[in-house]
Amino acid sequence: MKGRLIVIEGLDGSGKATQTALLEQFLRGQGMSVRRVSFPDYREPSSVLVRMYLNGDFGTEPQSVNAYAASSFYAVDRYASYKRFWQRDYEAGTVILADRYVTSNAIYQMVKLPKEEWSSFLRWLSDYEYGKLGLPQPDHVIYLDMPPEVSQKLLLQRYAGDESKKDIHEASFAFLLQCREAACFAAGEWGWRRVVCAENGEPKPVESIAQELHRLILEGDLF
Repeated sequence: MKGRLIVIEGLDGSGKATQTALLEQFLRGQGMSVRRVSFPDYREPSSVLVRMYLNGDFGTEPQSVNAYAASSFYAVDRYASYKRFWQRDYEAGTVILADRYVTSNAIYQMVKLPKEEWSSFLRWLSDYEYGKLGLPQPDHVIYLDMPPEVSQKLLLQRYAGDESKKDIHEASFAFLLQCREAACFAAGEWGWRRVVCAENGEPKPVESIAQELHRLILEGDLF
């Protein structure tokens, strides 16, 4: 019996890594077998094109690489990770917690297209990664909705105020605003669960957000 695939999605600086780690601890405490994965997998050679893209080697703006080419960079990295590291666990019944997934292409690449093409892009993306590449579809996606103006403050803290450490996505506030709009669209089209992560212009406490994720687990139909 296959396991479950739960994706924690959100913009840069929304707390995905933190919340994925906390959710892993929670699920293990419930007696579940859990494996946590993260994308892109910067430790592996499969992410080289992603790293080149984000470093600006193909152009210093996100739009320098079209939505379909950039999506392929990320898809190849995911495919390599799945085949090498977690396919066997997933097929044996392990719960896979993913920090980002195919869903990130829906946010960061779809936004490069005119809005009238967004629905067709989502159909293409689903067919490409889930159909042709054979990656498993998520059972559930939880979108951490952190407004870009708040996440930018958190990113500056992460980088100790050094703006030069931002990649080409993080460096463009206008691009991130558009990505949030794309995320809301994809959430509606693909049925993501949304967790509000900020209040009055400030991030909610990490523990408060984690409790909301736990509530979704305990009261919802995630399992």
